[in-house]
Parts: sequence; C-alpha cells; structure tokens
Amino acid sequence: MAKKTAPAKSGNMKNFEERLARLEKLGEQIRKTDIPLDEALKAFEEGIRLARTLESDLEKIESRIEVLMNSADAGADESPDLELFDSGE
Repeated sequence: MAKKTAPAKSGNMKNFEERLARLEKLGEQIRKTDIPLDEALKAFEEGIRLARTLESDLEKIESRIEVLMNSADAGADESPDLELFDSGE
C-alpha cells in the first residue's frame, strides 16, 4: 500500500488549526459568568490538554524550521521560501 504523505501533512495543519479554534472557544466558554462550575472545570481540563498538544506541535515545527534554515543545501546568499507563513494579504 502507498503511504499518503502529502495529504497527511495538510491534514495535520488543519487538525492543528481546528484544535487551536477549539481552545479559543473553550477560553471564551470559561470566561462566561453563567457557566456551572463543573462545566467550567471540564472545559479547563480539555483546554489544558489541547494547549499541551499544541505546544508540543509548535516545538516540532520550530525544530523543523531550524533544520531547514541551517540546512547545508541552503546557500548563504539564498533567502528561504517561507510561503507557508505568508498571511495571504
């Protein structure tokens, strides 16, 4: 069977963005004054788990960027192509 490398990478990025959006939603939910304490605690616990996995993913991304930036293939005069990080403006 062939491995699905490219779709998995874009899927991972989408998954990261979905988890980040969920974390933001949980933060908004916790800030509400009318939320019961047990629901707030559950949202907080889920948020902590999400934050830890997102932080781990960011560390992996940073490491990968460092490897790419320090790659022997990159010439000293070459600028890296960081199109992935463009805001699309």
